Amino acid sequence: MSNPEANLSRRAWVSGRVQGVSFRAATRAKALSLGLRGQAVNLQDGRVEVWICGDAQAVQALLEWLRIGPPAARVDAVQVESADAEGCPEGFQVG
Repeated sequence: MSNPEANLSRRAWVSGRVQGVSFRAATRAKALSLGLRGQAVNLQDGRVEVWICGDAQAVQALLEWLRIGPPAARVDAVQVESADAEGCPEGFQVG
């Protein structure tokens, strides 16, 4: 079992051309490849909100990936905040 101190939870809000370009599906695939849990949801204001839970190094790797995103996306900004891991979904959900 992993060291709980190595676990991290973050929420990120990604803005730019991030809806209608498979951003959430690509985020899910990347998160699962890193062994992370969480979710990615489109927001009405055009951003994507991503909740990430897991190993600190893997969370950091996904946050770095979010600044680039999939090929069709154009990421203008990523806002990141600490988050509570309580209630973090199993697997990685897309909503």
